[in-house]
Amino acid sequence: MNSNAKSSITLPREELRLVQKLKGRLRAKTNVEVVRRGLKLLDETTEREALREAYRQASLATRGALRQELDELDHLAAEGLK
Repeated sequence: MNSNAKSSITLPREELRLVQKLKGRLRAKTNVEVVRRGLKLLDETTEREALREAYRQASLATRGALRQELDELDHLAAEGLK
Protein backbone atom coordinates (compact mmCIF):
# COMPACT_ATOMS: atom_id res chain seq x y z
CA MET A 1 0.00 0.00 0.00
CA ASN A 2 1.29 3.42 -0.90
CA SER A 3 1.92 5.53 2.20
CA ASN A 4 1.27 8.69 0.20
CA ALA A 5 -2.08 7.51 -1.12
CA LYS A 6 -4.57 10.29 -1.72
CA SER A 7 -8.26 9.97 -1.24
CA SER A 8 -11.11 12.36 -1.50
CA ILE A 9 -14.42 12.34 0.31
CA THR A 10 -17.21 14.68 -0.66
CA LEU A 11 -19.31 15.64 2.33
CA PRO A 12 -22.76 17.14 2.35
CA ARG A 13 -22.76 20.83 3.28
CA GLU A 14 -24.00 20.23 6.87
CA GLU A 15 -21.34 17.63 7.59
CA LEU A 16 -18.60 19.82 6.13
CA ARG A 17 -19.74 22.64 8.43
CA LEU A 18 -19.54 20.24 11.37
CA VAL A 19 -16.01 19.18 10.40
CA GLN A 20 -14.96 22.82 10.11
CA LYS A 21 -16.57 23.67 13.46
CA LEU A 22 -14.76 20.76 15.12
CA LYS A 23 -11.55 21.77 13.40
CA GLY A 24 -11.70 25.09 15.23
CA ARG A 25 -12.68 23.54 18.56
CA LEU A 26 -9.98 20.90 18.39
CA ARG A 27 -7.43 23.32 16.98
CA ALA A 28 -6.76 20.80 14.26
CA LYS A 29 -4.65 21.83 11.30
CA THR A 30 -6.70 20.03 8.66
CA ASN A 31 -10.12 18.56 8.06
CA VAL A 32 -8.43 15.19 7.65
CA GLU A 33 -7.08 15.42 11.21
CA VAL A 34 -10.63 15.98 12.47
CA VAL A 35 -11.88 12.92 10.61
CA ARG A 36 -8.97 10.78 11.84
CA ARG A 37 -9.57 11.80 15.44
CA GLY A 38 -13.27 11.04 15.05
CA LEU A 39 -12.54 7.60 13.61
CA LYS A 40 -10.09 6.81 16.39
CA LEU A 41 -12.62 7.86 19.03
CA LEU A 42 -15.31 5.73 17.40
CA ASP A 43 -12.97 2.74 17.33
CA GLU A 44 -12.06 3.16 21.02
CA THR A 45 -15.70 3.60 22.02
CA THR A 46 -16.93 0.51 20.19
CA GLU A 47 -14.01 -1.52 21.55
CA ARG A 48 -14.91 -0.48 25.10
CA GLU A 49 -18.54 -1.40 24.49
CA ALA A 50 -17.51 -4.85 23.27
CA LEU A 51 -15.35 -5.37 26.37
CA ARG A 52 -18.13 -4.15 28.65
CA GLU A 53 -20.56 -6.61 27.05
CA ALA A 54 -18.07 -9.48 27.38
CA TYR A 55 -17.58 -8.76 31.09
CA ARG A 56 -21.35 -8.54 31.56
CA GLN A 57 -21.85 -11.93 29.90
CA ALA A 58 -19.07 -13.50 31.99
CA SER A 59 -20.58 -12.08 35.16
CA LEU A 60 -24.01 -13.45 34.32
CA ALA A 61 -22.53 -16.85 33.53
CA THR A 62 -20.78 -17.16 36.90
CA ARG A 63 -23.51 -15.77 39.18
CA GLY A 64 -25.39 -19.05 39.51
CA ALA A 65 -22.30 -21.04 40.45
CA LEU A 66 -21.19 -18.36 42.90
CA ARG A 67 -24.59 -18.33 44.63
CA GLN A 68 -24.49 -22.13 44.95
CA GLU A 69 -20.97 -22.10 46.42
CA LEU A 70 -21.89 -19.39 48.92
CA ASP A 71 -24.94 -21.37 50.01
CA GLU A 72 -22.78 -24.47 50.49
CA LEU A 73 -20.29 -22.55 52.65
CA ASP A 74 -22.84 -20.51 54.60
CA HIS A 75 -22.94 -22.93 57.54
CA LEU A 76 -19.23 -22.26 58.13
CA ALA A 77 -19.73 -18.52 58.65
CA ALA A 78 -20.51 -18.81 62.38
CA GLU A 79 -18.28 -21.82 63.08
CA GLY A 80 -16.06 -21.40 66.10
CA LEU A 81 -17.94 -18.40 67.49
CA LYS A 82 -19.41 -18.57 70.97
